[in-house]
Amino acid sequence: MITLIFASLIGDVVAIAFGASMLFWKRGVERFSSYATPFAAGALLGAAFTDLLPDAANSGSYQNGLFGALLGILIFFLLERFVHWVHHHRSEGDNKQDDDATIPLIIFGNFIHRAIDGVSIAAGFLTSSKTGLLITLAIALHEIPHTVGDFGLLIYKGLDRVKVLLINISVALFTTLMAIIIYAIGHELKLPLDMLIGITAGFFIYIAVSDIIPDIHVHEDRRFMGTQSLLLIIGALGFALLMSLLHHYFGTV
Repeated sequence: MITLIFASLIGDVVAIAFGASMLFWKRGVERFSSYATPFAAGALLGAAFTDLLPDAANSGSYQNGLFGALLGILIFFLLERFVHWVHHHRSEGDNKQDDDATIPLIIFGNFIHRAIDGVSIAAGFLTSSKTGLLITLAIALHEIPHTVGDFGLLIYKGLDRVKVLLINISVALFTTLMAIIIYAIGHELKLPLDMLIGITAGFFIYIAVSDIIPDIHVHEDRRFMGTQSLLLIIGALGFALLMSLLHHYFGTV
C-alpha cells in the first residue's frame, strides 16, 4: 500500500509541476509536450502488449485478459461519446455559453479519466509490485502532456490561474484516492485481476491509438511529424526493452 501511494503521488506531483509551469513558460512547455506526447503513446502501447496482456494471462485466463482489453476499449469509447454528446447538447448558443458548458465537462471528463488511472494502478499493484510500478510509470508519462494541455485549455476558457491549479491538483489526487480504494477492496474481495489488467491494457491501447496517434498524422510539418513518429517508436520499443530486462534480471517480481 505504501509503495502504491508513494508511486501514485510522485506521478501526480510531476504531472502537476509540468502543468503549473505552463503558467509561466507557455511556449517551452508546449514544445516539450509536443515531443512527450508521442513518446507517451509508444510507452502505453509497449506497456499494454509486452507487460499487461502477458500479466493478465499469468493472473488467470488469457481469454479473460483479451476480453478485458476489448471491454476497456469499448468502455472508454462510450465514455468519450457520452461526454461529446452532452457537450453538443449543452453548448448551443454564444461563445460565453459554450465556455460555461464546456468547463464542467472538461473537469468531469478528467475526473473519469483519473478514476480509470487509479483503478489501473491498483490492479497493477494487486498483481505484483513490478506491474504496479510499470503501470504507474506509463500513466505518468501520458499524464504529463495531458495535464499541460488541461492547464492551457482551462486558462483559454477563462479560468484564473489559481482555480486552474486547484482544479488540476484535485483531479490528480483523485487518482491516488481511487487507487487506494480499489487496492483495499482487492485485499478484501477476490477481484478478477486478469480482467482488470486486460481492461487497463485496452485503456492504454485506446488512448494511444484513438487520441494521440491521429494527431501525429494530421501535423502539417513533415519533419516534425517524422520526429514524433520516431519518438513513438522509441517509446514503444524502449518500454518493451525495459520489460525484457526486468524479466531477465528480476523474473516476475
